Amino acid sequence: MSTDVQLIGLDWGTSSLRAYLYDADGKVVASRQQSWGIRNVPEGGFAGALQAITADWPACVAMAAGMIGSRQGWREVPYVALPADAASIAHGMLRVDGCGSHELWIAPGLQRRQPADVMRGEETQIIGALAQQPQHEVNMRFVLPGTHSKWATVVDGRITAFDTVMTGEIYALLIKHSILGAGLPSDPAQPFWAEAFVRGVLVARESGAEGIFSRLFSTRALMLAGELSPVHVPDFLSGLLIGEEFRLARLRDNGGVTPLCLIGDTSLCERYALAAQHFDYASPAVIDNAAAQGLWQLASAAGLLTKAKLHSFSGVTP
Repeated sequence: MSTDVQLIGLDWGTSSLRAYLYDADGKVVASRQQSWGIRNVPEGGFAGALQAITADWPACVAMAAGMIGSRQGWREVPYVALPADAASIAHGMLRVDGCGSHELWIAPGLQRRQPADVMRGEETQIIGALAQQPQHEVNMRFVLPGTHSKWATVVDGRITAFDTVMTGEIYALLIKHSILGAGLPSDPAQPFWAEAFVRGVLVARESGAEGIFSRLFSTRALMLAGELSPVHVPDFLSGLLIGEEFRLARLRDNGGVTPLCLIGDTSLCERYALAAQHFDYASPAVIDNAAAQGLWQLASAAGLLTKAKLHSFSGVTP
C-alpha cells in the first residue's frame, strides 16, 4: 500500500458501513462495504468492526459520519445548529476515546429547533456534493431520497434549512402492514410501472390543501373497482407518497421553484426526477454518491489531513 495514504473515511449508518482509503490528493484508492450498521455490528462491537473493515490498511487518522455518532452509536456527538457549513460541522467533531487501532473522530449531525428536526450523515453528503459541483452553493435544494427523505436548502454555501419526510418508512408500513398491501403479488422483483407511478404523483398534486391522507384509501378502492391492477399498486402508492413530498415542497416555496439536486440511489432518484417534471421543476442534477467526498472535505476542514501528514496524534480542538 502506498505511503501517501492520508485518511480513512467511514460512512457509518444504521444498516451499513462503508470505508474509504484516501491518498494525499483526496483520491479514494480503496473502498470496502459491510452490513455492519450500528444495529448489526459483528463480534467485537464497533472497535472490532473498524479493525475488520480496515484490515491490512495503513494505520492513519480515521473520520466517521452518520448514525455512528448517534445516541445508539459509538459515541454521541452533539448536533450542530443551523445554518451550517463544512467549517462549523468540522468544529463539532469529537474524538473517540479508547479506540486502540486508530485516532478516530466522529462528525456531528445537524439540528433544526423549530419545528424540531435532525439529520446525521446527510449533511456529509451535501458537503461532498457542493465540493463536486460548487455551482450549487448559491441557492439549491438538495433532496436525499430514502427511508427518511431529506429536503435541505443551501444558500451561499451553507445549509440553512431542512425537512425530513418519512416516505420510505411509511411506504414499507403501508405495503406490509395495511389493507393497501393485501392481495398484491409476493414477488419483490417487479418491473417499474411508470404510468402507475405518475398517476399517483398526479393524485397527490391535485389533492390540494387536503393532502394525501384523504387519498390513500383510493389505492384500495381503485384496485377493487378494477381500475388499478394489483401489480401496479406499489408504484401508484410510491407516486402518491413521493408526490406528497413535492406538494409540500411547493408550499414551502410559496409559489417559487428552488432548483433541485438529487443525491442517492440512482433508481430511486429517477423516480424523484420523474415526479419533479409534474411540479414544474427543471430536470434535477443527480449525484450518485457524495459521502466519500464529504468525508474528505470535513476531515480537511477539521485539520485532520495536516495532522496525518505530520504524523501527529494530539488531536484537533473542537
